[in-house]
Amino acid sequence: MKDVKITVMRKACYPDLMEKYENPIQHPCDVEEGQCWICVDGEKPEGLCDSAWESMAPFVATLAAGGGDLFDGWMKDPHSAMISCNDGFRPVSFYLEALEG
Repeated sequence: MKDVKITVMRKACYPDLMEKYENPIQHPCDVEEGQCWICVDGEKPEGLCDSAWESMAPFVATLAAGGGDLFDGWMKDPHSAMISCNDGFRPVSFYLEALEG
């Protein structure tokens, strides 16, 4: 099984939607662009948000198992994926890449 590197590529924030629909929360997302984790044996890396993991776990599993070419050539590197978490108020885009060796 391959390790998979998970990198925060971009964070977005929609204050207008938050003000209109979200109840105040004590701890919003605190990941930083460029932050990385290594997924070993298909397991969720420590410190990675559970909600983000739920969004990316199937893609990580495919890449870790040596699969690729997700969605028929969607990515330039067939052993990678660009996945966003499911937070509609402050979505984060993650780049997933299978590591060699």
